[in-house]
Amino acid sequence: MSYIGKPKVAHPGLPRNELNLTVRDYEGGMSTLCAGCGHDSITGALTQAIFELSIPPHRLAKVSGIGCSSKTPAYFASASHGFNTVHGRMPSVVSGANAANKDLYYIGVSGDGDTLSIGLGQFMHAVRRNLNMLYIIENNGVYGLTKGQFSASADVGSTAKKGDANQQPPIDPALTLLSMGATFIARSFSGDREQLVTLIKAGLKHRGLAMIDVISPCVTFNNHEGSTKSYEFTRQHAHVANYPDFVPVAKEIRAEYAAGEAMPVRMHDGSQIVLRKADGAYDPTDSVAAFQYIHKHRAAGEIVTGLIYIDETKPDMHELANTPPGPLASMPFEKLCPGKKTLASIQARYR
Repeated sequence: MSYIGKPKVAHPGLPRNELNLTVRDYEGGMSTLCAGCGHDSITGALTQAIFELSIPPHRLAKVSGIGCSSKTPAYFASASHGFNTVHGRMPSVVSGANAANKDLYYIGVSGDGDTLSIGLGQFMHAVRRNLNMLYIIENNGVYGLTKGQFSASADVGSTAKKGDANQQPPIDPALTLLSMGATFIARSFSGDREQLVTLIKAGLKHRGLAMIDVISPCVTFNNHEGSTKSYEFTRQHAHVANYPDFVPVAKEIRAEYAAGEAMPVRMHDGSQIVLRKADGAYDPTDSVAAFQYIHKHRAAGEIVTGLIYIDETKPDMHELANTPPGPLASMPFEKLCPGKKTLASIQARYR
């Protein structure tokens, strides 16, 4: 991909985080995407979220596949680790990296084609393993790099730029992951920065795979009348399931969260997500209720956004595999490769 560096100029009055870094220190190269692309708004939300969490750049790894969405890692956190994989194969690369070094924060950025078409199998197995990562789907309903064909997330009846209507049912990542027992499922809109930043922060602190399906309009091929992934359609039909707020453990919960007005969900590190309920009929810790809630509003033509479902009780990949406490990448060679005698004794167990 092309890379154009940004000038390293920062106003001396910019706020600084706990590492004494400004938000400019978390930026990347200049975007080569179309002006107005929703993906660039997601980049801005990612930059803001990791800045506010004070994540050291050397402890962040960004991985992507192929597509317009997969350019995103080049546009934020230029001092962090980054890797472009082949089409649809991002989850397996993150699995390998995470197995070797679980002390990093992993952000996988993918598209609806990269995830729900060629990469669907890898995506499902990452969910099964509960791989500890933030998985962002930049969902615009089309293949932008190949000139706007319908993707697997295109809704029935939505029209292409040429006017052709899609007849194939979509794959909804939220409903699919609910049926698989995923532990963090959210949906947002690239134009809702406040909600998206909050969900990204919560997802990065979640133990296990945190999936955020972000409706991100393609201004070139899918932002016209008849599209269900356009800016106008999403703004008119978005239905907010809840209003999430991320409350780090080191900070006091604000006074407006009175009893009966919010539902706190404790994260694995002691921090909380506080959900201000839009209505009293929806509990995001109940997978069956979440499934019914999405179906109900989908039938009404509405896009449910917010934290759809969360479960902090399931083990992640390392707990399931019973790996050592520290990252494998930092273990001495003698422990990783204990020699022929030890290998022979291990093999003897299976004879």
